[in-house]
Amino acid sequence: MFLRERFLEGDGEPVNPIYLGFRALLLVVLFVWGWKFIPASIASNTAGSSVLHLINLPLHEAGHIVFGWFGSLIGALGGTLMQLLFPLLFVVAFLWKRQPFGAAVCLWWLGESLMEAATYINDARDLQLVLLGGVTGKDVADYHDWQYILSRLDMLTWDHALARLAHGTGIAMLLGAAVWGSAVLWLQYRRRESF
Repeated sequence: MFLRERFLEGDGEPVNPIYLGFRALLLVVLFVWGWKFIPASIASNTAGSSVLHLINLPLHEAGHIVFGWFGSLIGALGGTLMQLLFPLLFVVAFLWKRQPFGAAVCLWWLGESLMEAATYINDARDLQLVLLGGVTGKDVADYHDWQYILSRLDMLTWDHALARLAHGTGIAMLLGAAVWGSAVLWLQYRRRESF
């Protein structure tokens, strides 16, 4: 019962039909938007070219500062960690507040952010991606986070495999968020307020 309440039913209160309509519209927009990312190749950087990049990038850069206290390797990894931890914290916060639809939306964001990170991971050997500052990893030594991380861990040849794993997990999150959000909305529709 606890899991059903947190993940599907929320607070159990009747939902205003107007709110329900806006939530349904948001879910449709996210689903359609997600279909832009899903068939795109990792190298295309479709997720990284979206408007959400303007939110993910400051989080990523802040992660370098926050995690930089733990050394250069963790500091380099901290960019991607913060970019992923932030939406994950929102998922947890919405679940804590018994708002499963908000959690599903944030899971979608987490999946999109992971797909954006997949492009960065995939570029660790090629170093073709234009980074903050308008340079590529080829232009400045140890500037590319994932080239630095995977080189230090002697895993540079794993870049494409790790990117495919991140990309696939991101796709699963986008689709899972759509299914989860739909289930939540269906239950909310069944207990909507009447006018």
